[in-house]
Amino acid sequence: MTGYAAILLAGGAARRMGGVDKPARAVGGRPMLHRVLDAVADADQRIVVGSSGPLPRGVRTAREEPPGGGPVAATAAGLALLDPGTTTVAVLAADLPLLTTAAVAELRRALAACHSRDDPPPALDAAAAGPEDAPATARSEDAPAAVGPQDAPAAWRETLDGRSAALACYVDGDGRRQHLCALWQVPALRSALDRLAATRGGSLDGAPVRGLLADVAVREVSWSGSGPPPWFDCDTDEDVRRAEEWTR
Repeated sequence: MTGYAAILLAGGAARRMGGVDKPARAVGGRPMLHRVLDAVADADQRIVVGSSGPLPRGVRTAREEPPGGGPVAATAAGLALLDPGTTTVAVLAADLPLLTTAAVAELRRALAACHSRDDPPPALDAAAAGPEDAPATARSEDAPAAVGPQDAPAAWRETLDGRSAALACYVDGDGRRQHLCALWQVPALRSALDRLAATRGGSLDGAPVRGLLADVAVREVSWSGSGPPPWFDCDTDEDVRRAEEWTR
């Protein structure tokens, strides 16, 4: 048991694809959802939230409340199924056909080592997460010793005081965070969901993914591996064609 799980978000209306079951669209001869499941095959638990169709043995399913409530509501539904003792969870869109096990492992290493004395501190997202935000469209034993607040720049001391980074996520070449290609500390994710719900009258329906990052430390990871970017998501038919080309 690794204490690591994965939640795959398979909901969404896929309006730019005419309302099809997007995660079921094939890339390289396999549904995108199954390609993402392969990338987290080493997780203790794999949970698919939303429409899924036939799934490999052992994969659990959930549904966000309300149905169609968006990725934050779906994340909460998946989190509710995690076994006690789960320490980290990958939160992934189900339309990432180029995601690999190596790319997820890079996030796990980054989160484990985020407070290495040789690494820069994670970035603090201090954006407010109020109701005015627009809904989103959708080895620990090998890790270096953690630094304490006295080792961090002044701007970081409050963030590092008594806690590690909440999550690691990829950033693209323009520095944009790929929020649905991320690995979270489970307690931090639970707290972030609770905080966001409290700002929205207890509801996560339509909540923006960025709202989860308010006042949490984020370890940003740039993809340095070979091959296409693992965070590439397919929102249009053209995206699917591009992904097909990369898999040839």
